[in-house]
Amino acid sequence: MSFSTEVKEEIRKKCFTFKNKHSKITKGIEAEYRKEYLMAMFLDSGSVSNPEKFYHLEFVCQSRQEAEDLSSIIESFGIIPKITERKHHFIVYLKDSEAISSMLSILSAHQSMMRFENIRILKEMRENIQRQVNCETANISKTVSAAVRQTEDIEYISSTIGISRLPENLQDIARLRLERPSATLRELSEELPEDIGKSGVNHRLRKLSRIADDLRRSGRSGSTSF
Repeated sequence: MSFSTEVKEEIRKKCFTFKNKHSKITKGIEAEYRKEYLMAMFLDSGSVSNPEKFYHLEFVCQSRQEAEDLSSIIESFGIIPKITERKHHFIVYLKDSEAISSMLSILSAHQSMMRFENIRILKEMRENIQRQVNCETANISKTVSAAVRQTEDIEYISSTIGISRLPENLQDIARLRLERPSATLRELSEELPEDIGKSGVNHRLRKLSRIADDLRRSGRSGSTSF
């Protein structure tokens, strides 16, 4: 049984006055009767997608006027639907998950609404976890790429002027990076003899990269300024 069918089955169990969408009703009538009208409308021409896949609830209307009247009634409950035309019919629809949840409550499909909410919460949790994983993966990739470039730069310096030609503070970080090519900036800072922190380590590694770039541009293995 589809989720839409489940919602309709739940609505059918309710006792309400309006049995079809052709019953006349206006926005100004009491909220309870407006709810019953929407229930009749949904049974006659409504549907809602499986929330596991995507969020979409709609009513199919025969004319634009009917769609606008229906939209006005829905808006009276604080929900703003949209209207579109499809194959000579006019569709009043919702795509916002919170709006659909509210509409299910208005339709008195409370069990379906609770199921919808449970699915929505689980989906949001999965999406949040996936975003965190993607962010962490991107950060790891960025860190690894930076470490590879730093190692290549230091190896180039070593093969041209030699690490021993560098200032002592740059020699320490250069040798440490070669020893620990996959270490993070924090891990490198913890192994240095002086307390300079991550920013200090990053500054020295950037300086080594600039020295390597200068040597590559000059194409010589002689002296360079630090």
